[in-house]
Amino acid sequence: MMGRRKFEQGQLFYAFDLEAVVPGDHLVRRIAAVLDLSWLHKELAPHYSHTGRPSIDPELMLRMLVIGYVFAIRSERALCREVQLNLAYRWFCGLGIEDKIPDHSAFTRPQ
Repeated sequence: MMGRRKFEQGQLFYAFDLEAVVPGDHLVRRIAAVLDLSWLHKELAPHYSHTGRPSIDPELMLRMLVIGYVFAIRSERALCREVQLNLAYRWFCGLGIEDKIPDHSAFTRPQ
């Protein structure tokens, strides 16, 4: 007998562990094991204003740029798209499954 998928109401809640879906031998795990950015916020704090709209987390931006460099992603648009789609990249960047990815324009400065 041929089975058919049932199209019912979508699932309301999901139990998803991003840590579990990134393979243990993936390159991002090896990079994360040696990359320590704990100093970054303290070092950059004097360069940010205390007023105005909050910036994108500089650690997130740096981690995304590392992904772009290591995996030869040549444009900011492509980088943002890849981080949006690739669960291993999301894990490396410290993003959850529903977290918003920065806009590509955050990586460039208008001339």
